[in-house]
Amino acid sequence: MKEIKNELDKCMAGAYYNCHDEIFLYYKTQARRLLKEYNALAYEQKEEKRAVLSQLFGRIGTNVSVGLPFICDYGRNIEIGNNVSVNMNCTFVDCNQITIGDNVLIASNVQLYTATHPVELSERLTPDWSPASSQYFCRTYALPIKIGNGCWLGGGVIVLPGVTIGDGSVIGAGSVVTKDIPENSLAVGNPCRVIRKLNAERQISDGIYPISD
Repeated sequence: MKEIKNELDKCMAGAYYNCHDEIFLYYKTQARRLLKEYNALAYEQKEEKRAVLSQLFGRIGTNVSVGLPFICDYGRNIEIGNNVSVNMNCTFVDCNQITIGDNVLIASNVQLYTATHPVELSERLTPDWSPASSQYFCRTYALPIKIGNGCWLGGGVIVLPGVTIGDGSVIGAGSVVTKDIPENSLAVGNPCRVIRKLNAERQISDGIYPISD
């Protein structure tokens, strides 16, 4: 087991970490600079966009489109495969790893959240916290999100920390995904539930639930 030595190690291990540690402030500063540059580019500036995303993301495949505006936390924890379309106004809170496979469609206003806090107030508040502390006043931890190959996330979908969406699955517009979704599934609702299996070869929807870009 890897020894947890610093706040970054704690964060990536899913443990409580100090989100105001200088390493995270540095990552945020770098990301904000690149996002400001990216979101100011014109639609047709494809090469310039690619250059900025290559600096922002941990990995980016071929034929990747990310609509404007786009918001993320660090950028460095986002890995995107080949043939991926991310539509406008998406938010990726990548305090932990966000991995997106190949041939994925992510519609407008999708939100991927890796960061979270304890539900119980007594656990959520940082013990012995004071305004002079370098710690944040509440405890924070982050869990990775994985979107498999061939997935389609409809408009306004929210994916919560620690969720994996299996290959070939489709998430209906407006759904809140709180738990893992198995592969080749059509899942909808809040909380998101599987309503039927998809043909693993065809992977198409027949309109049972409205999906929107």
